This record gives sequence, C-alpha cells and structure tokens, in this order.
Amino acid sequence: MPETSQTPIQLPTSQDVDKETARRNRQLTLAITLASIVFIALTVLAIYGLTRNADTTQNIRDIFIIFMALESLIIGAALVVLIIQIASLINLLNNEIKPILDATNETIATLRGTTEFLSENMVEPVLKLNSYLAGLQKMLELIGLKK
Repeated sequence: MPETSQTPIQLPTSQDVDKETARRNRQLTLAITLASIVFIALTVLAIYGLTRNADTTQNIRDIFIIFMALESLIIGAALVVLIIQIASLINLLNNEIKPILDATNETIATLRGTTEFLSENMVEPVLKLNSYLAGLQKMLELIGLKK
C-alpha cells in the first residue's frame, strides 16, 4: 500500500496576525485621513463659492430650507406611524398575549397539583409495597424457603 505524504496545516503565528492587524490599521488610518482631507477641501470650496455671489447663496439657502422642511414632514409622518405601531403592539400584548400567559400559568398550577396528587396516592403506596415485597423476599431467602 503506497504511503501518502500529508503536509501539516500551517496555522498563522502571532507575528502573522500582528502584521495583518497593523496593515489593516494603516489602511484604515489612511482612508480616514483621505476622507477628512476631501471633506475639508469641499467645505472650503463651498464657502468660497458661496461668498462670491450673494444671489446664488440666497437661492441655495432657500432650496436647503425647503429640503429641510420636507425632511421634517417625512420624519413627522414616520414618527406618527411609529407611535401607531407601538400602540398596536401594546394592545396586542394586553389583549392577546396576557390571557395566553394567564391560561398557561393556570395550566401549570393544575399540572403541579395533579403530580402532587399522583405522587402521594399512587407512587408512595407502590414504593411501600415494593419495599415490603423486597423485605419479604429477603426474609424468605434467609429462612431458606427461596433461593
């Protein structure tokens, strides 16, 4: 039977993991730095462009105010829908889930009473009978009547 050579699986060492983490940290730092530079440059260009012409600045301001008003209306509508959904959830919890939980608790109490009753009235007498029979059997073995 020919032997097959298997190469062991190489797990990454802690140095490899540290190098990979350092590389990812450098990439993340570079991306954040570039994004910050681009944001600052766009802000400076916007400020420069807005200070050049007052009419353009007023038009852009008015358009921005209109968009903010529309956004406020949309957020207000979303809040109304959210409040209605929360009221519906509270109604569901009070009128449907609570009765189910109450019925479940009642059923558990009934089962607990049933198991206590069965334990007292069936299991204990059977255990006593078995212990008496085991004692009788042992006594018969000691007397020699049973092997």
